[in-house]
Amino acid sequence: MKDLPIYISIVFGLTAIVTVLFFYKAANNSKTTLIILLLWLILQAFIGLSGFYTLTEPFPPRLLLLILPPLASIAALFSTKKGRCYIDRLDLKDLTLLHTIRIPVEFVLLSLFMNNTVPQLMTFEGRNFDIMSGLTAPFVFYFGFIKKTLGTKVILIWNLVCLGLLINVVTNAVLSAPFPFQKFSFDQPNIAILYFPFVWLPCCVVPLVLILT
Repeated sequence: MKDLPIYISIVFGLTAIVTVLFFYKAANNSKTTLIILLLWLILQAFIGLSGFYTLTEPFPPRLLLLILPPLASIAALFSTKKGRCYIDRLDLKDLTLLHTIRIPVEFVLLSLFMNNTVPQLMTFEGRNFDIMSGLTAPFVFYFGFIKKTLGTKVILIWNLVCLGLLINVVTNAVLSAPFPFQKFSFDQPNIAILYFPFVWLPCCVVPLVLILT
């Protein structure tokens, strides 16, 4: 995407790296976690820069290489004893604050829409209300873990709402991508995720946010 202002790529790249570093902190500074995530980012950076994902005709879609490995890893975490122990050791306070990363992501999506690389429905001007998760996260953190005035049920309901908002935007993003199963936004498909650094959104940022909820 040669015509895309460089600052958008820089802001998103930094957002993805901050997400990884913050998750590393939530994982009790697990070096194994950090190494795996950084190697995954580097691998997908090379693949994205090669133009591999811009070829949308092959079936099955090459996009699966971005999303299936992290989804399989998440499934393994929740379905194995060691994985559940890992999840249980994550710091809930840090995970709650990490939801704030959804704010810069939403502004990046808005900038991408203004530069004709994602459809409007993927922004908060369209069908994407995910920014609310990021805006409310500091309040849930403060009143839930500092003041302790929010009960467990309230925090659980908030997390379920955040999950629903995430599923909503991911569904719209996938169904507006230029693949045979595209359903939305044929006038402006979601092409940004086919290019570096935005390949990091489906392969890393979204999966980490999914673990948060």
